[in-house]
Amino acid sequence: MAKKTAEKETPKPAETAAAPAEPAPAADPKVPDVVDDDEARRVYGDKAAAPQQGPGQPGRHARPQRGASPRGRRRVVIDAQAGRRPGQRRERGAPRQEQKREPEAPTGPVKVPSGITVKDLAEKLGVSPAKIITLMMAAGDMVQITQSLSDEAVELIGSELSREIEIRHAADEEDEEVTFEDDEDSLQARPPVVTIMGHVDHGKTTLLDAIRESAVVATEAGGITQHIGAYQVDVPDGRKVTFLDTPGHEAFTAMRARGAKVTDVAVLVVAADDGVMPQTVEAIDHAKAAQVPIVVAVNKIDRPDANPERVRTELVNHGLQPEEWGGETIFEDVSAKAKENLDGLLRSILLQADVLELKANPDAEASGVIIESRLDVGRGPVATMLVQRGTLNVGDAIVAGDAWGKVKALNDYNGKRVREARPGVPVEILGFDRPPPAGELAREVMNERVARQTAQQRAQRVRAEQLARRTASVSLEDLFSQMQEGGIRELALIIKADVQGSVEAAVDEIAKIHHDEVVVRVIHSGVGGIVASDIMLAAASNAIVVGFNVRPNAEAKQLAEREGVDIRTYRVIYQLTEDIQQALLGMLAPEQVEEVLGEAEVRQIFRASRVGTIAGCMVTQGVLQRGAQVRVVRDGTIVHDGRIDTLKRFQDDAREVAQGFECGLTLENFNDVKEGDVLEVYAVREVARTA
Repeated sequence: MAKKTAEKETPKPAETAAAPAEPAPAADPKVPDVVDDDEARRVYGDKAAAPQQGPGQPGRHARPQRGASPRGRRRVVIDAQAGRRPGQRRERGAPRQEQKREPEAPTGPVKVPSGITVKDLAEKLGVSPAKIITLMMAAGDMVQITQSLSDEAVELIGSELSREIEIRHAADEEDEEVTFEDDEDSLQARPPVVTIMGHVDHGKTTLLDAIRESAVVATEAGGITQHIGAYQVDVPDGRKVTFLDTPGHEAFTAMRARGAKVTDVAVLVVAADDGVMPQTVEAIDHAKAAQVPIVVAVNKIDRPDANPERVRTELVNHGLQPEEWGGETIFEDVSAKAKENLDGLLRSILLQADVLELKANPDAEASGVIIESRLDVGRGPVATMLVQRGTLNVGDAIVAGDAWGKVKALNDYNGKRVREARPGVPVEILGFDRPPPAGELAREVMNERVARQTAQQRAQRVRAEQLARRTASVSLEDLFSQMQEGGIRELALIIKADVQGSVEAAVDEIAKIHHDEVVVRVIHSGVGGIVASDIMLAAASNAIVVGFNVRPNAEAKQLAEREGVDIRTYRVIYQLTEDIQQALLGMLAPEQVEEVLGEAEVRQIFRASRVGTIAGCMVTQGVLQRGAQVRVVRDGTIVHDGRIDTLKRFQDDAREVAQGFECGLTLENFNDVKEGDVLEVYAVREVARTA
């Protein structure tokens, strides 16, 4: 028994221990079968090592405790080719790949936008900005990397680097013709667009008045059309014809060119007693350039000295052969005042339209041309658009140049509110954020966000061009003396006018002024009255502010006096161009200067059957004198220029009313006074030029 007991107490060896019921998992090849306690203590610490085996303890693997940090150094193997892709690894002994060389700078022609910065030009040319700055410093001009460069500077850099550079302006990009491809099934007949063209005072507007039986002539200053208008008339057979009335004076060349581009048929009005004149020839050139058929209306045949045959003979020399003489041009003898043969003229216009087979897709996105734009009191920016394709609806997002908006309202040529405008229909649009440039292509876009982004991109381009054209200037009186001293090389102007067409005409006339020593440039132009922002821009650029049919407000006047900015306002473009030309020659004649006597604000309107409209005013500055010249300014735009007819203080007649008092007055031949109008009373006196 004792022997058996001793055998039971004797422990069995580890290798003879009973096997477990389940098979042991496969050993991890990374874990060694035999654990070295000294190595475990060195790596994981004293606590991580297995305890010393006693006589009756089996061997076991050492397990590191959680959280134990290694104190010794690890063995790290660095593969130099581990970061390479499998296809990029180089085998041992293989030749090394040659390093890629930097691409050579381009040498061909390059297109850049006008007003490009130094940084962008360097990227386009493939050179460093420092090289361009060095070239400009050598030319005597210090520029920064973010500064816009003028067109002359870009051309200079191109010549220095022997590179051909084509400068693209924002206006050039908009002039690119846009074509649409529509299915024949989607096309429908549209009204023809007819442009009335010809020389000044040949009866274009009077002829249009006779056709549409209205009185547009009465609203034009001096009987001369200075704006462009779009009208639609109903002809006896139930069809409609859209008319564009363009000015005839040579200053409005660009406006007539724009009218010819959007028209289908051109009606050339020639006075039978005057014959072919320079603007008549110019209108013929515009119509031929636009490739539109011409119908000649020989007007004023009721005059005693009328000679229609002489007109036909003169026009033959310009390529217009009458049909009765075997040619292809239709001639109609008409009289606008006597309303003779107007039906024959309309039939000839419709005949030309039928030959052209005018059609458009009314179901596409709307697009067309901005005919005119202006700032209207109480309504904001207003634009006249001729829809050429698609249908424009209220609520559509629209963009035209740097102007965008959502169509809030549509008015037809009669001022009647409409819901949509189809192809060939002129319509007045309310909803632009600013007056869009006349002649711009207006198109409908997906939403307001796209319209805003498109307009902002165009505005940035235009702004960059304006910054590149900023230069120093002086007043007109000091211009000649500065030229003699060699201190001026460029005359900068800021043009503001009542409508966009007048701005365009003024800019076009100024571009015709040439001088050997001075370059005349327009650095900014806009629609509306002269405001403080215009004065600040002129002060920063040392420019002259020119107003055409507009006046500066009170804030702009004070700022101009403080900054010394020269403001000049004109009613006729002749005076503007003559003043600049005479100033360049140092031959400014004594001028008539307006001396402002006082200003008044219309607070209330009274109607009297015998007297007319009585304006209840508060004199805000100076004095008001009976019989003095007065200018009615409405939202910065001159709406009337005349005299004070009657002036009363309470019930008594007054010769003058001083500042701070109320008065009532009436104006000669003007009853359309409204509350909020500013009455500017002035006197004209002659002042001799000092230079």
